[in-house]
Amino acid sequence: MPVAASAVYFLNLRGDVLINRLYRDDVGGNMVDAFRTHIMQTKELGTCPVRQIGGCSFFYMRISNVYIVIVVSSNANVACAFKFVVEAVALFKSYFGGAFDEDAIRNNFVLIYELLDEIMDFGYPQNLSPEILKLYITQEGVRSPFSSKPTDKPVPNATLQVTGAVGWRREGLVYKKNEVFLDIVESVNLLMSSKGNVLRCDVTGKVLMKCFLSGMPDLKLGLNDKIGLEKESQLKSRPAKSGKTIELDDVTFHQCVNLTRFNSEKTVSFVPPDGEFELMKYRITEGVNLPFRVLPTIKELGRTRMEVNVKVKSVFGAKMFALGVVIKIPVPKQTAKTSFQVTSGRAKYNAAIDCIVWKIRKFPGQTEPTMSAEVELISTMAEKKSWTRPPIQMEFQVPMFTASGLRVRFLKVWEKSGYNTVEWVRYITKAGSYEIRC
Repeated sequence: MPVAASAVYFLNLRGDVLINRLYRDDVGGNMVDAFRTHIMQTKELGTCPVRQIGGCSFFYMRISNVYIVIVVSSNANVACAFKFVVEAVALFKSYFGGAFDEDAIRNNFVLIYELLDEIMDFGYPQNLSPEILKLYITQEGVRSPFSSKPTDKPVPNATLQVTGAVGWRREGLVYKKNEVFLDIVESVNLLMSSKGNVLRCDVTGKVLMKCFLSGMPDLKLGLNDKIGLEKESQLKSRPAKSGKTIELDDVTFHQCVNLTRFNSEKTVSFVPPDGEFELMKYRITEGVNLPFRVLPTIKELGRTRMEVNVKVKSVFGAKMFALGVVIKIPVPKQTAKTSFQVTSGRAKYNAAIDCIVWKIRKFPGQTEPTMSAEVELISTMAEKKSWTRPPIQMEFQVPMFTASGLRVRFLKVWEKSGYNTVEWVRYITKAGSYEIRC
């Protein structure tokens, strides 16, 4: 169920109502008094942004020196409510020159009321795109003297953008050089045993795009996902090409993607927004290619000494390399002194986090650097407690490598004027929660 907001209030830090809008008659106009009495005056504002008082739910968020409060009388989607608040604030800032505070609200009462009538109807969120709303709400807000002057010009044909399927893109865009940048960014989440056995592993990824294209282009993206390749072979009545295919889970798309075409042809077709945006997100749970394998050996020699040996093997190709590799090996809190020997990079003891931090700036593929350390511990008279060994953690970034094996098969750009485009594709794999038990 959507938000179905009964009322929206804007309050200052003292609890005074700056502006409010009642969308339904199922709550009284004095509901803000309950918020003031039970939440603001009891100093519970920082505990939880959702409260229930007298059969009504209050969703509130502080922006600068203003509280925005949404009141609902029935079960509602909390995430949708806060998404509405964030986008509404961005809309107000675009009209007020980047400022949103008590002064900006007091200086723009008429404009805010007009916007509140447009962005929510009977409690349900509507279009909150600044580019579209500025086409038919042309009144300019009273801007702060510190705000920058807007440079974007209104574009005609508001009806097409409000009612059509491409409301996220303006008409009339022109670029001297038409370019498309596509980044596939993946995060690897791993939990590995001390013997090298994978206990839990998955990959979360996103496809980021930056488009500088003239006109209203139609783009088609082809990936090496299993379902898409099988559907393509059926449509073309020929066997699918050999090669690695992957199964994408939990796929979510940007609103510009043509879902009807995706369901029928399993191809990602879309008219892109101008500039940078996130085209899709996905998750992989099978067939993950781990970029690194870590083999730790930790020996406790009596009460005052430890030996730590860690070998890290890069599994990706020899022509590739990882950047900014950081391995954090935990040690006991009573560590007094450490000495190291590393075959690559640098290592040091960080007492603040009780870890040996091993850094390798550039890590080539198909190599196995090692780190050996001797740790001296402070001897105490108290009874020694067994040390619960926290996992080893890794941070890294591997360009031109995907742990999922996802690849771009094609990226086609069609526009009625027939101009040439330059496409750039880049792959990046990063560490999410990459942990190895000692």
